[in-house]
Amino acid sequence: MVKNILQYLEKTVESYPDKIAFTDINREVTYKEIMENAQKLGTHLSKKNTRNSPIAIIIDKTVECLEAMFGVLYSGNFYTVIDTKSPIARIKLILDTLEPIAVITDQKNLGKVETYVDQNIYVYEKMINEKMESAVLCDIRRKMIDTDPMYVLFTSGSTGIPKGTVISHRAVIAYANWVTKTFDITSETIWGSQTPFYFSMSITDVFSTVLSGATFHIIPKSYFSFPIKLLEFIKEKGINSIYWVPSALCLVANFKALEEVEIPNLKKVLFAGEVMPTKQLNEWIKKLPDALFANLFGPTETTDICTYYIVNRKFENTENLPIGQACDNCDILVIKEDGTEAKLDEAGELCVRGSFLASGYYRNMERTLKAFVQNPLNKKYPEIIYKTGDIVKYNKDGELMYLSRKDFQIKHMGYRIELGEIETAVNNIEGVIICACIYDKNNSKIVMYYQGENLNEKDLLAKTRAKLPVYMCPSELVKLQSMPYNANGKIDRNKLKEMLEN
Repeated sequence: MVKNILQYLEKTVESYPDKIAFTDINREVTYKEIMENAQKLGTHLSKKNTRNSPIAIIIDKTVECLEAMFGVLYSGNFYTVIDTKSPIARIKLILDTLEPIAVITDQKNLGKVETYVDQNIYVYEKMINEKMESAVLCDIRRKMIDTDPMYVLFTSGSTGIPKGTVISHRAVIAYANWVTKTFDITSETIWGSQTPFYFSMSITDVFSTVLSGATFHIIPKSYFSFPIKLLEFIKEKGINSIYWVPSALCLVANFKALEEVEIPNLKKVLFAGEVMPTKQLNEWIKKLPDALFANLFGPTETTDICTYYIVNRKFENTENLPIGQACDNCDILVIKEDGTEAKLDEAGELCVRGSFLASGYYRNMERTLKAFVQNPLNKKYPEIIYKTGDIVKYNKDGELMYLSRKDFQIKHMGYRIELGEIETAVNNIEGVIICACIYDKNNSKIVMYYQGENLNEKDLLAKTRAKLPVYMCPSELVKLQSMPYNANGKIDRNKLKEMLEN
């Protein structure tokens, strides 16, 4: 019985000990090396004599960070990866909530970490010299069960305090098995990784790698500002699978990089985290007609994903992609405000049940009880579902369609409006590279920020009015040289709100 994700790492080491497992710009490790290094770190941490306790990792996205993640698991504890470039105030908020028994960093980040952490700092370069003690690690493993927490991932909270989602070994084991089976991830797979390790999307490629014996290349973040360089890296490394946020795919399409660099080895293009504009997706499909393209959808609270859609037909630039169907061993419920199940073409909140679900929010029982609730459709026995806050509906073909976030709906001029619907319509206008809408509550107006080529404000407004009713048309347009993106590669809507306020 598989109770711990480390069992997959050890099994893969038996099959592919000397195969390259993970690489970054400076280093590469085999499966045997990463296991042995993680065991050294785990032995070092085991001296804390704690179990199921939080350990923070403040290391850049490198092989060392991965070794620290696995090392924490070997010690019988769970990890939280923190963005090294986050403002110190935010890091402190996370640490105040987490109360970690240790903070792992490296020499590069030590000086900064010491300015806000005054005890229990562990430095990777010193820890790695520890001698592995198999008896200690075996004793720790014997006591672990699959519902033990594996990591806590912090995302933005509506109160301004980051919320920590607790994910168990069981959830990651179930999810990684689904990914590996559904997308045929094997020892021949070569991932090109875009997302940070403190973002739920990284779970997909990191742990499907461990499960299958694949190879995982960390793409330098700076390359995502230079599409030609990015594609040259993919070509050089023979990368055949990627799982990126749509913003990264759009950047490549918008700058016509696919015209400059051929990447025939790329066979799987998965994306999630935002709505993928069909216009840019079609650019990718045109250049890679034999590749598999899939739209994955889900919140951090379902490990990463709960629904998926493999693109199997042609979509017009004005069409929206479905989010498809439920993942295996994951059930989807669409619940209306009155607590009943939505019928075909009726909108409701996406709710999820199954093995992928998080355990809840770390040290926040009140919030947990609001989001993880009894299934209103089941009156017979206790059954927990997660309320995602996403508004969806089934189309006539039985495909699930994403409409918007519950908190992305606005009431304007007496109408209930989905800002996402405005963005989808405008993103399909010729010349628009990307757009994002913010609602100015104080002045009751929709403000649209956009990036575009050979397009003046008057023409854009006219084209928008041709696509949308008057009450949905933005009252103000703001042209940007470049759209702000957050550390996860998504449009930074908080930054846009700040721009609006200032």
